[in-house]
Amino acid sequence: MGTEVLLVAGLAHHDVAEEVWRASPGSVLVRHDLRDLAEGVVRRWVDGELTVLELAHGCVSCTLRLDLIPLLERLGGLVVVHLDPALEPEAVCFALREADVRVEAVVTAVDRATWLADATGDDTLDDRGLGAAEGDDRTVAQVVVGQAEFADAIVLTGDGVDPAADAVLDRLNPIAPRRRREALDVAELLAAIPEGSRRGRFDDGFGPLLHGQPPLHPVHGAAVVHFTERRPFHPMRLHSAIDVLLDGVVRTRGRVWVASQPDVALWLESAGGGLNVGNLGPWLAAVADWSDVPAERRAVASASWDPYFGDRAQELVVIAGTADPEEITTALREALVTDEELALIDELEFVDPFAEWHDEMEES
Repeated sequence: MGTEVLLVAGLAHHDVAEEVWRASPGSVLVRHDLRDLAEGVVRRWVDGELTVLELAHGCVSCTLRLDLIPLLERLGGLVVVHLDPALEPEAVCFALREADVRVEAVVTAVDRATWLADATGDDTLDDRGLGAAEGDDRTVAQVVVGQAEFADAIVLTGDGVDPAADAVLDRLNPIAPRRRREALDVAELLAAIPEGSRRGRFDDGFGPLLHGQPPLHPVHGAAVVHFTERRPFHPMRLHSAIDVLLDGVVRTRGRVWVASQPDVALWLESAGGGLNVGNLGPWLAAVADWSDVPAERRAVASASWDPYFGDRAQELVVIAGTADPEEITTALREALVTDEELALIDELEFVDPFAEWHDEMEES
């Protein structure tokens, strides 16, 4: 019998994980404390029993691979995993993908009083004393946005009401049911998770960027910008335009096509003041043999195929908190190559500030 897992994430856990555990008869509660991970020490509780682990390499992936995954496979049944505040559930689910473990749901606790400030800020995890390992340079925004975005259900903790935060959450994760901690019925919350929720699943970056149907009209400053274009970005102008995605923006996610790397789909993702640029792999227009390409991606590419560019295209979804949507759209559009540059694109040599990111992703 495999293991069924309920993951509870969030900087604002409070007692949400224990509430989920108490409402799940016969389940086991597992919790890790990664505060001393840099020294190779991890504290783990299983139903309240403490074990201190010493790892040769103090890193999150070692903790997951060497302890959490074997533990879950050994326990079997239903396990509630109370994630360390610095852990993002998507990374945990990625690590569990080949284990004999099924993720039943990801529940994220969101503090109503602090979440939006955290989601748009520049603080690093180290600034808060939450860094999971030496060299962990993630921002608090990257973590709290990722935790809420990947959730199947959200529990609102803390005092007060923030309509602006609610408006952002409506757009960041429109399908996850939200309930207040003070009136939480765990069974009802889990039953309210709709069809099509992630439940630990993730895509390869070429799937739909809008999950569910977020409201597209601005409310309390929150707005969605869905930017699509069928011509490449000029790499230097895009590099300059990125600043507009780091001020007053909660989340940016999407596929990017730069003129200097015509065969490579780049992935651009930001949260608050934190930014990642990665390599998704080749556009299908640059692939001769599609036999190993997932059928869904082949179908989507074929449906929108351009005779000249193939499946190459820009698609970015930006969730603004206080930023001006028109300013974002204008900055991105002005970063595209001009008609004159497009006509000479095979002859031009571009300075490419994204090449370093590309090389780093190849190495990793």
